[in-house]
Amino acid sequence: MSPIRGFIFDLDGVITETSEFHYQSWQRLADEEGLSFTREDNEQLRGVSRRESLLRLLKGKTLPEATIQDYLYRKNAYYQEYLHTMSPDNILAGVHDFLVDAQKHKLKLGIGSASRNARPVLEKLDLLDMFEVIGDGYSVVNGKPAPDLFVWVSGGLSLPPNEVVVFEDAEAGVTSAKSAGCKTVGIGSADNVGHADTRVDGLHDITVKQVLQLFGNV
Repeated sequence: MSPIRGFIFDLDGVITETSEFHYQSWQRLADEEGLSFTREDNEQLRGVSRRESLLRLLKGKTLPEATIQDYLYRKNAYYQEYLHTMSPDNILAGVHDFLVDAQKHKLKLGIGSASRNARPVLEKLDLLDMFEVIGDGYSVVNGKPAPDLFVWVSGGLSLPPNEVVVFEDAEAGVTSAKSAGCKTVGIGSADNVGHADTRVDGLHDITVKQVLQLFGNV
């Protein structure tokens, strides 16, 4: 078994929680355009790209590309408004201590997020400097659940995927990481991440040492 030498973290739902911002942004757009959209619909958007999220919101309705681009621009503008309120207070419980401990263990750290706002969010949280590689919605053509993003971040860390543990809160994200060949820790509900190698409620619920022991490191 290869030793674990790196951790890759999804952003939303693992490091911070911006899902309410996303929901409010999509809901605002849906209301303006007379589209049906509920919190249950929003759950189906977790871990996927902005464009794929819009296509799911449209539920098969076809629109000209110019209209699609307008919708995407407006949703992101609404989301950016909400992001201005973020601060280090929005870091989820246990995250900062977990990251510091991972650095003490000489692990390479990266972000693997579908969001195109990953960098500004990390800046707001004052966490950007803790990660060697930021994989985001600009990094690869094929987003989650394709394996490309985690392969890309692993490569940026100069590690083979089988020496990396991915922390994910979305079904698509866990599928992506496993397809890439990474080990996986699911964060949150078993309904979303039950197919991960192991599952916890959050980074406050597990230690770096426990993760390393789980995947074979002495």
